[in-house]
Amino acid sequence: MLKMKKNVLKITAVLGLTTVLLNSCGPKENTPLVYFPDMYFPVAYDPLMKAQDAYSDHENEIPAFVKNNGATGLSPVEGSVPQNKDGVFEESLLPKNMDEYNAGYDASKKITASPLNPANAAKDIERGKFLFERTCSACHGVGGDGQGPIVQSGAYSGVPNYADREVTVGSVHYVLTNGRNAMGSYAGQLNAGDRWRVAMYVMSAFKKGAAAPAAATAAAPATPETTTETKK
Repeated sequence: MLKMKKNVLKITAVLGLTTVLLNSCGPKENTPLVYFPDMYFPVAYDPLMKAQDAYSDHENEIPAFVKNNGATGLSPVEGSVPQNKDGVFEESLLPKNMDEYNAGYDASKKITASPLNPANAAKDIERGKFLFERTCSACHGVGGDGQGPIVQSGAYSGVPNYADREVTVGSVHYVLTNGRNAMGSYAGQLNAGDRWRVAMYVMSAFKKGAAAPAAATAAAPATPETTTETKK
């Protein structure tokens, strides 16, 4: 008799567990009870549309969203660092092959002025110097002679001297963006504006024969001859 009761209990337990498992695997569109609806019905927010729960008619009423007409894509908070404060949007996809790379490099040599505001040339070149010395001088050397500490240690060689190269501000920027020969791209380390600033510094410091930035030319002090002519 006792053995029969134990068997009945075992059978009842097995049937009960089976019932629970089968119910838990039932169709989701008609679920009788959901303990964690946000996990059961994942909500994918569209940043330009009102956020609405997938399991009810309730619209998200978070005050910040309400002020933005219900959209979840909010403006950056005060004090945020802009990712492209210079507004330089000329970036394109990396060259797919050597022919595309060479065509882009040849075209970049025709660029003799950066797209940055020429009125800020002095400050841009100053920042370019700061970035060059911390990002590029390990190989190129602080004097742009290709004799940085890594080269002098013998760990690396073949870094050119800028004085011996036919480059423009455009081609220097192009190489910083896409790399060249053994040098990789620095687009991940320097944003577009700062790559132009480094290129401007290279031309200003190591290619003395290059045309001076427009702002620098305009701000140049008058020579004695010019002053005399003006007085006349």
